[in-house]
Amino acid sequence: MSKRFDYDLAVIGSGDAGGKAALIAAESGRRVVLIEANKWGGSSLNSSNVPFGALFHASQIYKKALDGGKFGISSNGLRYNYPTVNNWKNVAMRRAKANSKAIFEASNITCIKGKARFISKKELAVNDEIIQAKNYLIATGASVLDTGIKIPENVDYWLPEDVLNIIRPPKSLFIIGAGSTGCELAQYFATLGTEVIIADIAGRLLPREDEEVGQVMDYVFNKDKVKVLTQSRVIALEKDGQAKRVIFLRGGQEKSVRVDEILMCTGSAPNVDIGLENAGVKFNRSGINVDITMRTSQKHIYAAGDVVGGHSSTEKAEIDARVAAMHIIGRSKAIADYRGVIRVTDTFPEVAQVGETEDDCLRSDKKITKVVVPLDGVMKANISDTHNGFIKLIVAKKTNRLLGATVVAPNAGIVAQELAFALCYDLTADNIALVPHLANDWNALIREACERL
Repeated sequence: MSKRFDYDLAVIGSGDAGGKAALIAAESGRRVVLIEANKWGGSSLNSSNVPFGALFHASQIYKKALDGGKFGISSNGLRYNYPTVNNWKNVAMRRAKANSKAIFEASNITCIKGKARFISKKELAVNDEIIQAKNYLIATGASVLDTGIKIPENVDYWLPEDVLNIIRPPKSLFIIGAGSTGCELAQYFATLGTEVIIADIAGRLLPREDEEVGQVMDYVFNKDKVKVLTQSRVIALEKDGQAKRVIFLRGGQEKSVRVDEILMCTGSAPNVDIGLENAGVKFNRSGINVDITMRTSQKHIYAAGDVVGGHSSTEKAEIDARVAAMHIIGRSKAIADYRGVIRVTDTFPEVAQVGETEDDCLRSDKKITKVVVPLDGVMKANISDTHNGFIKLIVAKKTNRLLGATVVAPNAGIVAQELAFALCYDLTADNIALVPHLANDWNALIREACERL
């Protein structure tokens, strides 16, 4: 007689990956249990995409209004009310149903609040309960990476999610880490009048992106009065009266600066402390090992989202979730395909990257042709007086097939969506150039770049 399990699927983590997979499985008639240690809906709804998106939207409206003089719009006496800004963030989260399990319960998913831990290949311990399931999906996300910075107990600092709970912007702020989150928050606070310093051990802002991106953002940050410290390694934090002191190495010399607040934006590490060794699931510092179907080293255990490492985004997590769920319910032979996943940095101008960067191509010795078209190449730049940015396309040298693209422009993520489609369907620059593009909008950059190729 076959073993009778409590559930067909046990999902650990209710974020973009876990929540999506649980809903797919439940809608197929499977018995699903969803276990969450923190807030229902995960980080996207509660501490990243939704709340920060709302704050950035408000700050960019303020920024545009401040710059309205050249268009005949007076900004004299313009100010912001931070409690109201915060309230807008809360409204956005409420509308998105942040920290709500109702959507899961409506699909007949059993929801359990608690920390799950494998005690064997077929058993999970949650609170005082033992759960047995036919299949498992691990979607525990990631947490802030240990930086190795010397931090005394009397020195407090912010993590990105702490920004969501502040009463007012600080007078001065030191941001450690110049990746997407660091750059987004640097511009956000600078727009609101904070004196911002951002530091990174890398040689440019947004070091994951190509060199041209860092050059544009360095110019933009200089205009926004953000002080940029590249090739700088923070080694210690200290208390300095009512303020704090950041000690860092730059150019072979030890330096320091006194600020009101410090914000850590140093990246994240997968949350793998859930008894994986008891389940025989292989993992390393980069995350849980999975194949192209999101299956781990145990055939009945899958993993998805940030816990498997790689690019962190809602879109990637949902791809992982869909692939894993469809294999679990036996309806698909789909594999994880990330060619069309767009990486976006929500600054102004926005930065969007899809496919391979030039650095990626160089590392793999691909023969490529590239073109870079500045924003001034299209009418929209002159209409809106927006000139900081570009589009960069990379194609295979022999076939002219699109390999990757970077867009630095207003609404860059939307512009890049067409390029994501082209990557998914192996289109060439010639194919894309034949598509009519709005002459009076930013996607005219795509036509211009493809025609040049």
